[in-house]
Amino acid sequence: GLGFNIVGGTDQQYIANDSSIYVRCIKKDGAAYLDGRLQEGDKILAINGKDLKDLRHKDAVELFRNAGYYVSLKIQRRLQPQNGPVGHRGGGESGGLPLAAILVPGLALAATAVWILLRYRQRM
Repeated sequence: GLGFNIVGGTDQQYIANDSSIYVRCIKKDGAAYLDGRLQEGDKILAINGKDLKDLRHKDAVELFRNAGYYVSLKIQRRLQPQNGPVGHRGGGESGGLPLAAILVPGLALAATAVWILLRYRQRM
């Protein structure tokens, strides 16, 4: 195979109101993994020039199975991480800022505000 799994289709929408075909996972040491260009969460627009728009999942799978030895994919890279299944790699990465990057400056600001308030009260 090509070394990756797909999800989506008109009959099995992976994302609400979107019947596109997406890369669900890339198999380690498979063709897509070794090539390195395809990423989990990529939307696949076409395979070997064949548009994947408005296909049932099983029809898309059949196109991939019969793609041949040389495969050309037209993809759309996700522009930003999304909440939900797409973009989730299962490695414990949230995709956002680490909690410490928000808490530490916030706590420093709060401590400074308390210190200023106490100093102001002492002068009164």
